[in-house]
Amino acid sequence: MTPQSPPARNWRRIALWLVAATQVYNIIEAGVALWAAAAARSIALLGFGLDSLIETAAAGAMLYHLWWETQGRDPEAIEGREQAVHRFVGFTLLLLACYVVGQSAWTLWRCEAAAESVVGIVLAAASLVIMPVVSFYKLRAAREVGSRALAAEAKETLACSYLSFCLFAGLVANAVAGWWWADPLAALLMVPWLVHEGLEGFEGEEDDEEDGDE
Repeated sequence: MTPQSPPARNWRRIALWLVAATQVYNIIEAGVALWAAAAARSIALLGFGLDSLIETAAAGAMLYHLWWETQGRDPEAIEGREQAVHRFVGFTLLLLACYVVGQSAWTLWRCEAAAESVVGIVLAAASLVIMPVVSFYKLRAAREVGSRALAAEAKETLACSYLSFCLFAGLVANAVAGWWWADPLAALLMVPWLVHEGLEGFEGEEDDEEDGDE
């Protein structure tokens, strides 16, 4: 294996900081969302907070992986851990898809609108602005360092921004027009994408090996 270029090493450090910042933000986001959910009795906000905890777990696994790489480990060991982290991120994406289906079905069945919450709207709007930017730079870092696991985690960050949009749209639509069904239906639109990316986390390594053999 050829030595890693300085730009790639710089991007690895950038990736480390991006993932660390994502984890800190998700912890704060989860705390605020769960507090707002309890105050407003909002199922949508509760689910959003639980999703943030899933994101925190994925970011934590990715953070440890990136730190582990900086310790000068054997390339084969790094590759093995890369695949393990990629599978873990894929699992969390599938878990997130299950949550979205269950949450949406429950809300539709109960005909319950997301409760009006100014804190929830502000939180969703902030995440809607911040997460796509963070995801963009994570994807750039993943390309520079050649990390499929980081790319998968970046896509999960992007999924969080989509959930932010669903929450924001649902809370605003409910507050302004009384459209209680807007949030669960919008959330269901992301399920096929989440399932595709989650399955890729488990099957991607095999596909890459087959492509390489060809």
